Amino acid sequence: MRAPATRARIAAGAFAALSLAACTGGPATGSGAGSGAGGEDPGAAGETLVLGDPQPLGGYNPINGYGELGVSPLYDGLLRPQSSTDGALPALVPALAAADPVGNADSTRWEVDLREGVTFSDGSAFDAADVVATYEAVSDPASASAVAAAYDVIGSVTALDRHRVRFDLTHPYSAFPVLLLLGIAPSEALTGGPAVDSALNRAPIGTGPYVLADLSADQAVFEAREDYWRGEPEVSRFVVAHLPDDNARAQRMRAGGLDGTVLPPRLAATFEGVDGVQVVSARSADWRGVSLPATNPFTADEAARIAMNLGADRAGLIADVLAGRGRPAHTPAAAVYGDAFDPAATFAYDPDRARTMLDEAGWLPGPDGIRERGDDRAEFTLMYPASDSLRRDVATAFAADMAALGIRVELEGASWDRMDARLPDVAILFGGGDKPYDLDTQLYGVLHSRGPETAPYDNPAGLTIPGVDAALDRARRSLEEGERAEAYRAAQAAYIDHPTHVLLTFLDHTYVIADDDWDRGPLVLEPHSHGVTWGPWWNMAGWRGSP
Repeated sequence: MRAPATRARIAAGAFAALSLAACTGGPATGSGAGSGAGGEDPGAAGETLVLGDPQPLGGYNPINGYGELGVSPLYDGLLRPQSSTDGALPALVPALAAADPVGNADSTRWEVDLREGVTFSDGSAFDAADVVATYEAVSDPASASAVAAAYDVIGSVTALDRHRVRFDLTHPYSAFPVLLLLGIAPSEALTGGPAVDSALNRAPIGTGPYVLADLSADQAVFEAREDYWRGEPEVSRFVVAHLPDDNARAQRMRAGGLDGTVLPPRLAATFEGVDGVQVVSARSADWRGVSLPATNPFTADEAARIAMNLGADRAGLIADVLAGRGRPAHTPAAAVYGDAFDPAATFAYDPDRARTMLDEAGWLPGPDGIRERGDDRAEFTLMYPASDSLRRDVATAFAADMAALGIRVELEGASWDRMDARLPDVAILFGGGDKPYDLDTQLYGVLHSRGPETAPYDNPAGLTIPGVDAALDRARRSLEEGERAEAYRAAQAAYIDHPTHVLLTFLDHTYVIADDDWDRGPLVLEPHSHGVTWGPWWNMAGWRGSP
């Protein structure tokens, strides 16, 4: 077992080191040249990779969506993403499946052979019963799973024998393989009830390459499994420290107390040229944009929505707010989707044309410069999560662009609970791209008309775009790639004519890592989710030491 070269030295008390000592027999130390957080003898105990993450720890239950895209140190899905570059969609290859899934002629029935000889971290054997129990738990209303709607196309899952399962779908679904990335839990641990209350959230049991050795509010300790079915990871142990403040993570990184972290782009850029570290950017399908409420007379006006799209300076936002680490977003589709991407589906930056459109629609400048039409004013509230500095900065840039058009955007940082309560009546600076490995899951929720199972932040205004529902439904049920691509291009073109949001940018997720001798392999195109589960660490179990 090879331990990672690291410069992070954990002093007593740093990252709750006492709990780590209880798991490992002593305080974790590093072997790098940095001064670190304490400077104790690096030879005192085993080396540990230390990562800083803003996300709360815990919540490790796949039934509620943890590791839903097949990227997790704790769980495996039937398939997993395999990447050669973050500039393209990853291939979906067998993981707990022994081979690619096999569908019938109309892709409404799929059979999957399962890998034999795999065990969970509690020593129990993996078999078909675990697959059935996992998918049934996601669909069980009693679980109240946050991701249940994504799996409603699955009518039933049946164990044909111990090592083969069958999925019967309610209709043909071309994106079905994406649903096989879901992490599998042992059937014995799926005891029913709300997923948020499951013991798996804090005591996960999976087939993945690591086990959770210790968990507190401040840190999670992960240790490699010697019996992992793909081979014991060379990175033997890592710690994730919960550090929600961006500046605190940056300071800890500068001091040598972390081996890596995720930072907003402008803050990450301050590490360019710093000895001993490097800045890594991963492309993503994660977009930021503004939802526009249908209850506001101004944002309900389609001419106003088009004008706002024309008046948004996407290139300026990327240069100034993202330090160049992003690409313009006009629809939720990005160039990585190949033939299904419509490069003509864009809004040219043209504030003069935007002003003319507003004039022609009757929205004229009032005495204070804010446009008016009758008793209505061109103004609305834009809310963003108060703890998210990047969304705050994106919202501020958007508001400045709108002010130049005579549109007043009042910014408000708030909690998610407050935003949920006001969702129908305010604009939200929100993100998308949570399931980007097929264009169906990238577009459908955002652009399709709302239905009973639609998530709250998918098309929150409840608007229907002419022609889009039919195009998206045709694409998801078609088995011909050419037909799917044509339908998706039609949906993008229709959206440009009838926009329901102002989409602004696809983010490059930015990470800062300590120099070391690991061969980490390629990055992967990232979803909306990011942090130290992704970035350079998304495939940590596959890292290899330099020869």
